[in-house]
Amino acid sequence: MTSAPHQGRVLVLAGSDSGGGAGIQADIKTITALGGYAATAITAITVQNTLGVTGVHPIPLEIVEAQARAVLDDIGADAFKTGMLGDAATVEVVARVLDSAPKTRNGAVPAVIDPVMIAKGGASLLAEQAIGALKSLLVPRAALLTPNAPEAAALTGLAVETTDDLRRAGEALLELGAHAVLMKGGHVAGERVVDLLITRQGETAFEGERIETRHTHGTGCTLASACATGLAQGLGLTESVARAWNYVHEAMLRAPGFGAGHGPLDHAWVVRK
Repeated sequence: MTSAPHQGRVLVLAGSDSGGGAGIQADIKTITALGGYAATAITAITVQNTLGVTGVHPIPLEIVEAQARAVLDDIGADAFKTGMLGDAATVEVVARVLDSAPKTRNGAVPAVIDPVMIAKGGASLLAEQAIGALKSLLVPRAALLTPNAPEAAALTGLAVETTDDLRRAGEALLELGAHAVLMKGGHVAGERVVDLLITRQGETAFEGERIETRHTHGTGCTLASACATGLAQGLGLTESVARAWNYVHEAMLRAPGFGAGHGPLDHAWVVRK
């Protein structure tokens, strides 16, 4: 893995996954494995395992905000990462937190926005009426937005079924204000998976053979957190995404095989290699 100049503090605002494969648990594992420092503001407690989500308990808004402010007031942050937010009111709180963060020597603290909407097992993790809030409040604040095809379709109203569709939707999200978009192609049919990093300066493709496995739980959370870690450590955007992409690919290949459903990745592979 590419060495990074310093540890990098990442404040994650997302939900907890009791099964440990996604959400805050995946975020902490990823950030730690890549040499960063993870702090959290938990937005919801979910009851879930590899078979699906069976319960969601939202954290009171004032507690979500208080967690974040406690971290920022003392430890600070070099990057944000958002995940499951649940509803429009939580989106509003998160936008307020992002705006309140003290500037770094390089300017505003970069935010990696993962627009989590549906769990791997199909459970809804974002209220439909909150999509508008996410579009208006968080997309413009995203140093990097990381939607999969269904999420991109929900945000843009465009059909997203091919790689060209990914490109069109990514350009539409730039028009909505995102500084950069990593369009994830895992839902696009084909033997190879193509993810597109799209900025106003151009496009970079990340392509590989599709891994035939049921162990894909938390891939989105993991990828976004890995990207945020790179940015927090001072890596450039393309380098951060490239390192994150390779990290997730290897974590999928080394998945431990836990659970009877969508199993988790091996987040610690880089520590043991």
